[in-house]
Amino acid sequence: MQNKVETKNNTKEGKEEKKLLSPKLDVVFQALFGEVGNERITKEFLEAILERKIEEVDLSGNIVLRRENINDKMGVLDVLAKINNNEYVNIEMQVADKDNLLERILYYWARVYTRNIKKSEDYIELKKTIEILIVDFEIKQLKELEYHSKWKIIEEKDRKLILTDDLEIHIIEINKIKNLTEKEKNKELVKWIYFLEEPEGERVKEYMKRDSGIREAKGKLETMSEDERMQILADLRLKAIMDEKAIKRLGYKEGLESGIKDGIKQGIKQGIKQGENKKVTEIAKKMKEKGADINYIEEITGLTTKEIEKL
Repeated sequence: MQNKVETKNNTKEGKEEKKLLSPKLDVVFQALFGEVGNERITKEFLEAILERKIEEVDLSGNIVLRRENINDKMGVLDVLAKINNNEYVNIEMQVADKDNLLERILYYWARVYTRNIKKSEDYIELKKTIEILIVDFEIKQLKELEYHSKWKIIEEKDRKLILTDDLEIHIIEINKIKNLTEKEKNKELVKWIYFLEEPEGERVKEYMKRDSGIREAKGKLETMSEDERMQILADLRLKAIMDEKAIKRLGYKEGLESGIKDGIKQGIKQGIKQGENKKVTEIAKKMKEKGADINYIEEITGLTTKEIEKL
């Protein structure tokens, strides 16, 4: 089972062979499950997570998902869905470990919960909000738990009395499915996790024979993988993740070597500047090599015509 995000592969002859974009990459995940027109896929995915029937899914609340400019900030890329016209679900896919992850989950939940009521409305108008976090790494605090954990606010002594049904948090750890039994691997949610992990794997091919939701999701992913803009965005996001990891390593190293209090901050700033410049030029160069129009490259990267011509 592959644990890294990939978009391409090399054949034995040395030729580049196109692969499906990884649905674990947040920009791809967001387009696959958050764009209007993909409601049926999202509905079946959510039914597998929440383990209940969903009558309707509304994805119209999502802002523009496919970013057009490389300089746009792509911080948290999540999917917002309104289900059964009276609940909100926020789904986030994370392939890189983040600091203060559990605190961030509560913040994202609170952000969605509070923005679905207007200032003039009463608190009774607040809707149940479900936060779903899917991660491709181990969360240390949840090491002893299964791949899917569900959280609510309960009374400490009673352990059964729930304070409110408005808060519900689901955490899914992809890497934990490798230890499941064959029987467990046929659970509805596990099928979707395998799809996220390895959409071209043999197990997913078997699921597709009898699961129309997985089959439709695979078809949508194949279409997206042929889209030039989506390929560029996926490359951009993958580089950003790699840059972020490199920046952290650089900042930590410089902090240790300098021995000063702000050493890590200085390293991060330097890494960000170097990483962003390199990222832009690499993508522009790649687009130019593929014969993309100069004006189109300029629009995507923000570089000038002269800068592009020099590449």
